[in-house]
Formats: sequence, structure tokens, C-alpha cells
Amino acid sequence: MDRLTGKVALITGAARGQGREMAELFMREGAKAVISADVLDAEDAESSPVTFVKMDVTQDTEWKSTIDAIVAEHGQIDILINNAAIVKYETILETSNELYDKVLDIDLKSIFLGMREVLPHMIEKKSGSIINVSSIWGLAGVPSSYAYQAAKGAILNVSKNVAATYGADGVRCNSLHPGYILSPMNADQAQDINDALIAGTVLGRPGQPIETAYAALFLASDESSYVTGTSLVVDGGYLAP
Repeated sequence: MDRLTGKVALITGAARGQGREMAELFMREGAKAVISADVLDAEDAESSPVTFVKMDVTQDTEWKSTIDAIVAEHGQIDILINNAAIVKYETILETSNELYDKVLDIDLKSIFLGMREVLPHMIEKKSGSIINVSSIWGLAGVPSSYAYQAAKGAILNVSKNVAATYGADGVRCNSLHPGYILSPMNADQAQDINDALIAGTVLGRPGQPIETAYAALFLASDESSYVTGTSLVVDGGYLAP
């Protein structure tokens, strides 16, 4: 229950779903503070120890003001989880410029902005863990969701880039690749897609948000102090065959 004692974490897209599960778990594991940055309102926020702030992850000025406020209040930022994302199901021939830009801004550019803003603080402290949430679709092809897959595939390599560049400064960076997790984000996903994902999963079921949260906890904690530049898959064995 004390795997994150004294640590301060910022998790984007943590008003609900996997991000919310991570935030609540991190507080139970002794974190000094966990801040959820989201454009959505969190349910039951008043009964949660998590700090909920409104932030548009596509705006660098909002990243700066949020991180500056965290450091001013807590004196540190130890963990950044870039979890905010949207998914659209159009193929490349159905993808407009506007849709592509929107998905890439939220799912990928936000990660660039967040890491660029948080890295100086982590480098100064010679310590930090960055976790960028990708997807199994960052590792394998899918016959739809062109823009989403473009972003999720890129997350793997930008995470490796930051790991390779700033490892000597004490900063670790990893990508997390969930499979089909029951979450509000995929609540509108077509049933045939859900059925195919479950059918292709070795464990024969969808994942629960807490199962992704425990993987994030490992990467955020000192238990993974020798883990950086890797891609942790939490998919019930979907990619195993």
C-alpha cells in the first residue's frame, strides 16, 4: 500500500475510465498527490482524494500553468502519465484533414507538449517516470481507425526517444499498450469490433481498468527502476499468437 509514498503524479484524461482508476490506485498506494488533468468533469470528485483540474492537453500554455502550479504547491513532479486520447473509426479514405489533425493533436501532440514541459523538472531532480499510454494498435494493424493508429504507433517510438535521450539524467520513459479494456472511451465501439477483440484474446474476456492501472503502478514505482524504453502490453494475450 506504499509503493508511491511521497510521490506526486500528473495523469491526463483521468476524470474517468483507465486514467481515473490509475489516479485512485496511486492515492491508495501512498502518493503525496495525484492530479487529474482533463477537459471532462469527474463524477464523485468531492469524495475522491484525487485533485481534479480542467486542462486542454493540446494547449502548451495550459500544460505550463498546470505543471508550474503542481511544482509550486508540492515542490516536485515525479510521475507523468499521458493517458488522454480519443478514438475515431474511419479508414484512411474516410479520414478528413480535420479529423486527422484532431486525433493527432489529442493523442500525440499532447504527449510532446507534456513531456517537453515536465522534463526540465525531472532532470533537475535527477528522477522521474513518464508513462505514455498507447494501445495494442500501436503494435499491430487494424482495418480502420487510421488516425488513431497513426498516433498510437508513434507513441512507442517517441517514448523510446525520450528514454534514450534522458536516461543519464535519471528519467525513465515507457509506453503502455492496453488491449480491449472496458472503458467509457470505447463505449460506442461497434459490437462486431468488440466481439472480434474478445475472440482474439487468449484469456477470452475484456480487461478491467484496474488491470491497466496496476501495470501503470509498476512503471511509476521504484520497482521498475531498471525499466525504461520498453513497451508494456496489457492485452490478455491478444498479441501472443
